[in-house]
Amino acid sequence: MTDQRPTVPSAPRRPVERTHHGDTVVDAYDWLRDKDDPETIAYLEAENAWAEDTTAHLADLREQVFTEIKDRTLETDMSVPVRHDRWWYYSRTVEGRQYGIRCRVPLAGPDDWEPPVVEPGATLPGEEVLLDSNEEAEGHEFFSLGAFSISDDGDLLAWSVDTQGDERYTIRVRRLSTGEVLPDLVEGAAPGATWSADGRHLFYVTVDEAWRPHRVWRHELGSTEDDVLVFEEPDERYFVGLGRTSSERFLVIAVGSKITTEVRLLDAHDPTGEFSVVWPRREGVDYSVEHVVVGGRDQLAILHNDGAVNFELVLAPLEDPTDTRVLIPGSDDVRLEAADAFARHLAVSYRRDATTRLALMDIGDDGIGAPQELEFDAELFTCGLAGNAEWDPRYLRIGYTSYVEPATIWDLEPATGERILRRRAPVLGDFDPQDYEQHRAWVRADDGALVPLSIVCRRGTPRDGSAPGLIYGYGSYEISLDPDFSISRLSLLDRGFVYAVAHVRGGGELGRAWYDQGKQLAKKNTFTDFVACARHLADEGWTSADRLVAEGGSAGGLLMGAVANLAPDAFAGIFADVPFVDPLTTILDPSLPLTVIEWDEWGDPLHDPEVYAYMKGYAPYENVADIEYPAILAGTSLNDTRVLYVEPAKWVARLREVTRAERSVLLRTEMAAGHGGVSGRYAAWRQRAWELAWIIDTATRVTGAIPRNS
Repeated sequence: MTDQRPTVPSAPRRPVERTHHGDTVVDAYDWLRDKDDPETIAYLEAENAWAEDTTAHLADLREQVFTEIKDRTLETDMSVPVRHDRWWYYSRTVEGRQYGIRCRVPLAGPDDWEPPVVEPGATLPGEEVLLDSNEEAEGHEFFSLGAFSISDDGDLLAWSVDTQGDERYTIRVRRLSTGEVLPDLVEGAAPGATWSADGRHLFYVTVDEAWRPHRVWRHELGSTEDDVLVFEEPDERYFVGLGRTSSERFLVIAVGSKITTEVRLLDAHDPTGEFSVVWPRREGVDYSVEHVVVGGRDQLAILHNDGAVNFELVLAPLEDPTDTRVLIPGSDDVRLEAADAFARHLAVSYRRDATTRLALMDIGDDGIGAPQELEFDAELFTCGLAGNAEWDPRYLRIGYTSYVEPATIWDLEPATGERILRRRAPVLGDFDPQDYEQHRAWVRADDGALVPLSIVCRRGTPRDGSAPGLIYGYGSYEISLDPDFSISRLSLLDRGFVYAVAHVRGGGELGRAWYDQGKQLAKKNTFTDFVACARHLADEGWTSADRLVAEGGSAGGLLMGAVANLAPDAFAGIFADVPFVDPLTTILDPSLPLTVIEWDEWGDPLHDPEVYAYMKGYAPYENVADIEYPAILAGTSLNDTRVLYVEPAKWVARLREVTRAERSVLLRTEMAAGHGGVSGRYAAWRQRAWELAWIIDTATRVTGAIPRNS
């Protein structure tokens, strides 16, 4: 008897109608939304079986790529210790274990500013294991650590875990001096948790039925009374966030939509007091707040966009936040992004020419000095603060990376400008950054806009169109795709791939205007920008259309679905990960997770017929046509609360129905994961190896596999 091979899945058609603004849409596959329906699960499992059968010839390649990732990674490793109060905090990884281990050791004394050198696998005298996530994850297919918050006296740890992937966390508390887990328990919380200064009260956030963080609660340690509701945001357009200022002086509640912010402060030593509003919300005004002390006086550094599209930084007295003085004015060329306060410095993060920058401003008794930019010797890089937990540090810790340089940590002594190298992330094997090159091109879009395009390849890669390529994109929420180093990407580059990142409109690389030009009724710019970048790669000989694969996830998955319809001839394949490919159905339904808050990003098709027609014109699921699509791989997770699995499931079913494509359209569902995919580093490496093998095969099948360079 022979094993029976799976057959191509076919989702039954069960048409339902919806009508908006006089337009009736028939949706044959929305029944897949019910994940409690055994037929839904059976269909997803059938798709998984079909994907495995179709890609069975890639098993050896997947194993090879996984081994490459593993062999280049120092599996038993540790982070650079971070000083906070009386301790050095760090995390470890151990070979063969999926998750990190959080540890600390005491300072040698108050003047101990040199982080201890801890050899991987060794322990330091006095080392305490605070949390071993491997033990927490035992017995669970999925594990995610949310909160990890230590009280000011260093004796209480509040941590939270999610074992389903649905981003509902359970908070527990441990007394570190004894190891006792206290009876205090909070279920169904958002990821974070914040202590009051006295360590008697723990603040946390819960979500509503649409997964919107909307309530802040105060829990009194050891109390059997109900937790106190501190704040509730009724407006469905707003998320609620919680934290403390860098000085730890104030508790912070930040209430924000996509375009509007309101910040509330409370002295952390007065946890049962009332939060006060810094600036009352005004539609379109986005701001953030940090506590600074100038000449012994409490003041607020406020970064805002009121009359400054790319934001300006102002200083205001704590007692009257409206009495502002400009520290850094707004600019058309510089997008201010963050201001982090320390006792003697303000660190300002911003971007210019699509590249991140970092500057320091001295705080003296007589005021705050002008920003002094830190310089880095590279064309493409990412820089920023990295792991600063002290209010008045001797050193400021900064991080740096690029497409070809592993993550690097320096301690900067502001008084002298000296940088002390603390760590450069190891890459095992024969890796040499000089073997690779990175470039920035500027691509002219259909309307004349110049789109930044980052290009990475191995030196000597031919420019005759013969190289396989992968182009990545996102283009939403003003999120910028800054240069980063990836060990797994080496498995592509060493096979002769050209890797590119299209910094399309809807992202934030060129400031707030770049974002505004790729949202709502300008969203199609995101898609045409990406296509222009893909065609540029082929026109300039970096690759060719029949060797180029496109990749994007979440809102970037919407981009993938849109360009598949718009320019299928520009790509050999498209990998859409947790893709937002049915946006019109989702944004029309306010009961679904995250819908109402998304109206600021996409527009409101429920109440605005112009938005409805515009979204219907680009929504991937609505626009599947009988055309020759490139090969398509869609990845999703059953418990994803951000982009429901039903979107790619419906999309693939519709693609199969309309195009009759079988082996060129695949759906792969992780049955025990969330929006970020599987948990655990080895599982994540295997998942990425699976995806990369498909990408390699799709991009190289024209000429056969390109051998890996040794």
